Amino acid sequence: MKKNNNNLREKNIILSFNNAWRGFWTVLLQEPAFKYMVLAGLLVALAMLYFPTNRTEKAVLLVMVFSVLGLEMINSVMERFLDFLQPNHDPRVKIIKDLLSGFVFLVVIGSAIIGLFIFWPYLKPLINL
Repeated sequence: MKKNNNNLREKNIILSFNNAWRGFWTVLLQEPAFKYMVLAGLLVALAMLYFPTNRTEKAVLLVMVFSVLGLEMINSVMERFLDFLQPNHDPRVKIIKDLLSGFVFLVVIGSAIIGLFIFWPYLKPLINL
């Protein structure tokens, strides 16, 4: 009997992973803002590898990249949910969507400031050519 429970758990884990993967690809293919944020995250990752950033700097940058991507996914989910609940234009729904976008924007700005703070010592000599 224990083997059956383990098989069910393994199937559930695989199913959960497949669902998560499908959700990631859905947002990647259908949300333009997410595509730009993934591109920005890849540029940050390349810059981390190019410049001699230390482990702490890399960790902070990765936390910020994944925070922005995660929040953008939450924003996309909430917008779709709100559209499902209220398919017609509703100024209250617009306010909620604007607040969600503002939340993502705030984290993007904070991430950009942190990225600038970390990369500035490496970029400054290149700019002063």
